[in-house]
Amino acid sequence: MQNADRRRFLRTSLAISGAVAGSLSSTALFANTQPERRIYLKNMHTGESVDTVYFSQGEYLSEPLAEISRVMRDHRRNEILPIDPALLDVLHDVHALVEAPHGIELFSGYRSPATNEALRARNGGVAKKSFHMYGKAADIRIPGVQLKHVRDAALNRKGGGVGYYARSGFVHVDTGRVRTWNGKS
Repeated sequence: MQNADRRRFLRTSLAISGAVAGSLSSTALFANTQPERRIYLKNMHTGESVDTVYFSQGEYLSEPLAEISRVMRDHRRNEILPIDPALLDVLHDVHALVEAPHGIELFSGYRSPATNEALRARNGGVAKKSFHMYGKAADIRIPGVQLKHVRDAALNRKGGGVGYYARSGFVHVDTGRVRTWNGKS
């Protein structure tokens, strides 16, 4: 009886482990294998940049997160909102997947509700409840990497939204549900 109980326990444990691993996106699996995560961002509107380790020894680091949030702020209103660390993991993973020697160029990070509404009034392609307003989205490109490769890397993560804005020269990534679209702007 002991061997049968043990086999049942092992089968159940393996099934649970498989279910848990299956429920984790490849995003979580990729990011969680990195003992240290570094990000280099340059805000293309302000010229400010940040090159920092934001995750180390199993923890997100508060000072680097604050510095990243400052660089990713709504530059139009000079408003800062804490950026979702999961978004930083998206950016980190996309950068690693394209194996780029250069950092990430940021066109939009956090956007205040007022800024978002003003952009919506000018451009119908801006979402009313944009993830940018919650610090959960970024519009990026990576120098030296074709935009479609940046998009493909984001899609290969299988986590969050990915918008491809070829004419405007950026890729939108966010931490929302998995979805994809081609932008017109």
